[in-house]
Amino acid sequence: MNIILTGYMGCGKTEIGSRISQKLSMKFIDLDKYIEKREGSSITKIFEKKGDIYFRIIESKYLHQIIKEDDIILSLGGGTPCYHENYKIFNSDNNISFYLKYSRKNLSKRLFAIKKNRPLISQFESEDKLLEFVSKHLFEREYYYSMAKNTINCDYKSIDQISKQVIETLK
Repeated sequence: MNIILTGYMGCGKTEIGSRISQKLSMKFIDLDKYIEKREGSSITKIFEKKGDIYFRIIESKYLHQIIKEDDIILSLGGGTPCYHENYKIFNSDNNISFYLKYSRKNLSKRLFAIKKNRPLISQFESEDKLLEFVSKHLFEREYYYSMAKNTINCDYKSIDQISKQVIETLK
């Protein structure tokens, strides 16, 4: 069985995936880091040099390679389920998926605190402008995220609490 974590950037997919991996002794793969390693370049540089169409094609290719493995925890990029019908992996036979969901307001607060590490949002000077951006993105992406088999409301929960809830859902 593979565990797939999806949700918007900054929702904690990588940290939660890593935590669950330790507790369940399963291999953890962060799709973005996997792509960076395979391509020998950062996601930002791939977007800059080759464009978003190229990125979405290789993202889907690598996703379908990884998902053939068994007993892994996989955290997807924020946009992964929205392209090339990637969301279809959520509920295939060997996979169980989780949408790590935050309210737009809480997600914007989380992202504003770490925006310097996120090229897509680093230019936002106010939390209100970031909230507007996140709201628009979530409106477009929520449809795909909600196709995950399980949704975990992450508002006001710690990484440990969320990780524990994922593990309890697996039982």
